[in-house]
Amino acid sequence: MSRARAFARDAIGSRDLIHMSAATANFQVRQLSVLLGGNPAALKDWAASWEKGRVLGYVAVICTGAGLYGAAMGYWRSPVQAGYNLVKFPLVILATTMGNALLNGMLAPLLGLDLRFRQSLMLVLMSFTIVAAVLGSFAPIVFFIVWNTPSLAGQQEVSWAAYNFVQLTQVVLITFAGVAANLRLFRLLHSLSGSGSVARKILFAWLAGNLFLGSQLCWILRPFIGSPVLPVEFFRPNAFQGNFYETVFRAIGHLFS
Repeated sequence: MSRARAFARDAIGSRDLIHMSAATANFQVRQLSVLLGGNPAALKDWAASWEKGRVLGYVAVICTGAGLYGAAMGYWRSPVQAGYNLVKFPLVILATTMGNALLNGMLAPLLGLDLRFRQSLMLVLMSFTIVAAVLGSFAPIVFFIVWNTPSLAGQQEVSWAAYNFVQLTQVVLITFAGVAANLRLFRLLHSLSGSGSVARKILFAWLAGNLFLGSQLCWILRPFIGSPVLPVEFFRPNAFQGNFYETVFRAIGHLFS
């Protein structure tokens, strides 16, 4: 009889736990819609507090959205490259988040907004969560583009126009996602600082940091698209040679030459 009662209590407890987990998951989905809306009243409280569930939810969105976008990008080269990108692209965003949290935590007080490191980390994490959500929504478009472009797999020669078009398309989409995410959080920076000019200074400083650090991390962790004359690999042996900006300028030159 006691075993039956214990079993019943365990069953009820498990059922309550399932209901709580479902409610928590539903709450996280609602939080994402608020985050994408950039509501400063809610985001201001979120930035001031550190909740493990919310942070893990942001990381999950980053891994999912950025992973899907990276996989769509890498599929042009091969399914193996797509699998590599599924890991590498979220890694780039999470590494950029940590680096920029340190940088932004130092820049914000200099520009008129007193932020602790944890607040800076939460703001950057929320920003990159929006980036990942936008990129995840772009994943079907990128997959459509690479599906309708001659595959790099098994080719010794490829049209430079097609290659540079796909490459520059990624730069444009990623830049758009980054700018859009930071602009959505502009109202939050304005609410925290109480000054539009201070918020604009911080926004532009953070955008510059995101662009510089994120693009160079992408360069180091390349390839994401790959080359038809080079093997598919997780890292290039010459990962620390050259830089991202040199490659972009060269691609623009090839496209218009």
